[in-house]
Amino acid sequence: MSSKPLEAGMKLYTYFRSSAAFRVRIALNLKGLEPEQVFVHLRNKAQSADEYRALNPQALIPTLVHDGYAIGQSLAIIEYLDEIAPQPPLLPPDPIGRAQVRQMAYAVACEIHPLCNMRVQTYLREAFGRGDAEVLTWQHHWIALGLDAVESLAGPGRFCHGDAPTLADICLIPQLANARRSKLDLAPYPKLLRIEEAAFELPPFIEALPKNQPDAE
Repeated sequence: MSSKPLEAGMKLYTYFRSSAAFRVRIALNLKGLEPEQVFVHLRNKAQSADEYRALNPQALIPTLVHDGYAIGQSLAIIEYLDEIAPQPPLLPPDPIGRAQVRQMAYAVACEIHPLCNMRVQTYLREAFGRGDAEVLTWQHHWIALGLDAVESLAGPGRFCHGDAPTLADICLIPQLANARRSKLDLAPYPKLLRIEEAAFELPPFIEALPKNQPDAE
């Protein structure tokens, strides 16, 4: 039986401020995996370079390279990690539990995040001439709409679903960081704040914070 570490040859193309990369860092930390990190500076548009586009045609962060395959999209990466390193599991064992966790995760990753990320903000400014105040109003509207739903969906346990972190928490925590950066009032979300407090009692979440990354500015 090979003693080669699971993460041997694994690379994560990442950027400290990317919330999608933040999610993947949390998942890797929970799994105890330490891939090589390759830093792609989004504000310098390094993700648009031909070399990076060859790995990820969407030119988005993050990308995970493992066993010669490049995987984009944070949720696809996280579920891949959950399959190759099953412990601790990031989805519940029962079908309805998995569906509930995915519902919360997708509410963040598929509804809030795509409407508020950097390239959408840039497009609003450049194509429609919107100013910073209008872009901020846009962000607050979509973040609040999504967090309202997740606040209602989250269960009574320490985390979004039960007492252990799942895919839902992995998506939620970076989104709360983004909400704070945009100065959204989080007081209407007591359950989510309680979950955040529980998450930051765990080293995998703390170590994944943007400020704790080698490329943090």
